[in-house]
Amino acid sequence: MYLNQTKKQEIFGQYGKSTTDTGSAESQIALFSYRISHLTEHLKKNHKDFRTARALTQLVGKRRALLDYLYDRDINRYRAIIKALGLRK
Repeated sequence: MYLNQTKKQEIFGQYGKSTTDTGSAESQIALFSYRISHLTEHLKKNHKDFRTARALTQLVGKRRALLDYLYDRDINRYRAIIKALGLRK
């Protein structure tokens, strides 16, 4: 399994306030980004896997919605998470 509890806690600890901070926008965006990168690699090998392609599209939309929320609420936090994850604007 590619995403277990220890990996989640590592992501939350790195981008959230603590290892148990699962609700902040930054930690959720980081988790979505990790899952997106994993699904992208899967689709490079399995290009006919349409269910995974749909799941990837939905994850990108969820991440975009969280980024838009963060952009509206606190531009400094938005810029920090974009820089930390290396995402395009």
